[in-house]
Amino acid sequence: MSISTHVLDTERGEPARGVRVELYRGDDLLAARETDEDGRIADLAGDEAVPDVYRLVFHPRSPFFRRVEVEVELGPGHYHVPLLLAPYSCALYRGS
Repeated sequence: MSISTHVLDTERGEPARGVRVELYRGDDLLAARETDEDGRIADLAGDEAVPDVYRLVFHPRSPFFRRVEVEVELGPGHYHVPLLLAPYSCALYRGS
């Protein structure tokens, strides 16, 4: 299985570069990476991914949000979890 993400700055209409994203399973930190020039992290989990409950913690540069956190239950396959970010709102969804 694999987990990817994409952070978009909807205020500027561009990818959010350099956003730190952490991946946890329980209290165990599995990965900590930063989004690339396109706002993406292609493979956040690496070889650590197995079906389970995960927590993604985003640390955006924002005047309001210090972090955005979501807990998801993932099975076999590929999961893409994008974050749309504006100064005072955000949305997470399961992408493709």
